Amino acid sequence: MKIKDGFAKRNIAGSDIAVPIGKKAKEFNGMITLNGTGAFLWDCFTKDITTNEAVKMLLDEYEVDEITAKRDVEAFAKMLKDNGIAE
Repeated sequence: MKIKDGFAKRNIAGSDIAVPIGKKAKEFNGMITLNGTGAFLWDCFTKDITTNEAVKMLLDEYEVDEITAKRDVEAFAKMLKDNGIAE
């Protein structure tokens, strides 16, 4: 899974925001506010990795159990796919 071209993470007034850029700005009307975990996962998914790899990265970065990490990664990945942000 990977973030599609045309989306970027920006820090606006201390908050991480996912925004469309270029041609995508005409197709995607909005932005997504990312919490710390969301910003971390966004950075992970800028590379083409599997959700299992993202779970491992999350476990390495945060003190969280594997069940919670897997649930969070799957929910974040679903949100990205449902909004056409990731492939």
